Parts: sequence; C-alpha cells; structure tokens
Amino acid sequence: MWAWIIPIVTLIAGLVGGFFIGVYYLRRQMEAMQSNPEMLQQMAKKMGYNLNKKQMQQMQSMMKNQKWK
Repeated sequence: MWAWIIPIVTLIAGLVGGFFIGVYYLRRQMEAMQSNPEMLQQMAKKMGYNLNKKQMQQMQSMMKNQKWK
C-alpha cells in the first residue's frame, strides 16, 4: 500500500513546488525587464515584433503600472 501512496504524494508535492518556483522565477524576470530596455527589446524580437523608441517607452510604462507582487 505504501508503495502507491508515497510516489503519488511526492508527485503532487513536486508539481506544487515546481509551480511556485516557476511563478517566482517569472516574476523576477518581469521585474528585471521593467528596468532593462534591452531585455524588453529581445523579448519583443523573439515574439516577432520590432519596437521603435515610442513603443518601447509605452511598454515600459505599462509594465511599471502592472502589479507583479
């Protein structure tokens, strides 16, 4: 019986732990992008967008107004 319970419990604990670690990492990356325009530019290029200076400023102000915390 314990041979079934322990793996299921550890799987659930790993999934929950991984989710929270992923959320923490994503928030840290988004906070870093707020102050670093080069990171924003790279992210936009990966998504297929080429931002000009005005669009970059708009994106930075939009991200600063977001509540990541």
